[in-house]
Amino acid sequence: MHFFSFFNKYTSVFIFSFGIMFFQLFSCSNNSSKVFRETPTDGTINISVDESFKPVIDSEIKVFESSFPNAKIIVHYKSEADCFRDLAKDSTRMIIVTRGLNKNEENFYKDSIHFIPIYGLLAYDAIAVILNNKSKDTILSMKDVQSLLNGTTANKQIVMDGASATSTVRFAIDSVLKGQKLGKDVVAAKSSEGVIDYVADHENAIGFIGVSWICDQDDPQQLKFLQRVKIAAVQCTSCLGETRVQPYQANIALRRYPMVRGLYYILKEDFAGVGNNFVNFLQFERGQLIFSRAYLWPAKMSFEIRDSKISN
Repeated sequence: MHFFSFFNKYTSVFIFSFGIMFFQLFSCSNNSSKVFRETPTDGTINISVDESFKPVIDSEIKVFESSFPNAKIIVHYKSEADCFRDLAKDSTRMIIVTRGLNKNEENFYKDSIHFIPIYGLLAYDAIAVILNNKSKDTILSMKDVQSLLNGTTANKQIVMDGASATSTVRFAIDSVLKGQKLGKDVVAAKSSEGVIDYVADHENAIGFIGVSWICDQDDPQQLKFLQRVKIAAVQCTSCLGETRVQPYQANIALRRYPMVRGLYYILKEDFAGVGNNFVNFLQFERGQLIFSRAYLWPAKMSFEIRDSKISN
């Protein structure tokens, strides 16, 4: 009698314990099937992009997402400084800006997340000078450009795509003014399109803007912009004589145009996810061709520049 009581007691305990284990295993199996594993072609990534490059990056994302329907890129267009601030947050894995990481930034990420984000050059862009359609001064030397930016040129209203922290402002201070401050009368527009609007509406205004906004002859929106403003020709610093050139693609490629800057990606993704796939897309043929068609100069593919003659 005692034996059967003992047997029944421990049999019940065994069955009960087995039932719990089975339930836990089933639950774990059920939950694991719900855990999403991002792949290069399936997932969502937040990226922050320098607003100067909105037209071309919009085109890149459109083609990328059509090629990989399950990959979603949520893009936020901001000033360059805000893009770098976003990169320090967990929610942002990638930014597209006009420079790579400096040594201090590399050390910060090495200490905080234990790896250094990868970065690299994608294309070359330029800062265009735009003028009101009534302006007669369509040819500028680099001394003229410096005078406009530091405020020593009278009766001209200079407009930038922000008062500070944008890549255009940083380029103007670092590369054109060599560390001098912008003039006190420089006006800050809210965006690159705001620069175009301001210059179009003010006869004495002169704007500084990325060529991504105004040089694509195949973009109907940019053709409308070009009807409202003029593009100034700026002194070629590598040419013989007093040659003035506009920020067209060949002049960017050959550095004939003096205000050229790079376009970089910085990726904080240490696994094979959507970010790595998008970087590969931007660096290889289709992505580079989109940069080329947007009249930037691709940095990762070789394109030939040929002299041509137009016969009457």
